[in-house]
Amino acid sequence: MLGFTKFELGKSNNMSRLRRMSRRRSYDQYCSAARALDLVGDRWTLLIVRELLAGPRRYTDLHADLPGVSTDVLASRLKDMERDGLGTRRRLPPPGAAYVYELTPRGRELLPVLQALNIWGQGELGERHPTDALRAHWFALPLLRSLDGFAGQGLVEVRLEEGDFHLHVGAEDGPVYGHGPAPRDPDARLVMDADTCTALCRGELGMPDAVRAGRVTVTGDGTLAKALREA
Repeated sequence: MLGFTKFELGKSNNMSRLRRMSRRRSYDQYCSAARALDLVGDRWTLLIVRELLAGPRRYTDLHADLPGVSTDVLASRLKDMERDGLGTRRRLPPPGAAYVYELTPRGRELLPVLQALNIWGQGELGERHPTDALRAHWFALPLLRSLDGFAGQGLVEVRLEEGDFHLHVGAEDGPVYGHGPAPRDPDARLVMDADTCTALCRGELGMPDAVRAGRVTVTGDGTLAKALREA
């Protein structure tokens, strides 16, 4: 079972309240969509999945990249996800010895759900509001989709003024993206500004057109880099 530190549950931790929050509510409908929403329909759950598609995350990192979520709600959702077989918690081996949260294979099957929501929500992006939080890696899943159809698999590093992240194009198992620079020499490196990245994510601009127009700079010697330059 998941265990939580005092920090993870917050200073106002109330275990009876957490148990009430963790009790699954059901639509009680014999319908696959309703059953799915029983598991992931609560506020924040799919955004936690979005974060964990990058691989194992510490609680503090999750909380930092989910601005607006309370510690009680985050702890409750993580507990729900373990109960429902979508996530798990494990301790890293020494010298780290920290606890991390990660998706189960069942949880990783939600990737196409998040991708479909990104497509469906493109028209809702509009202009960024002054109150909108932004993390560079929130562009990862839409950009991953924009690279569909290019040759093979590969590690792609993306550089924005807002920060760097990397994509595992064509990955069948494990993380589909990661935070920060690529952990090794990437097969391709993409450099672009925020406006170009936003246009790609909205579907207003295709990756081949962005490369040809010079709005995306591609470097690297991998098959994927060559395919992007020749598109």
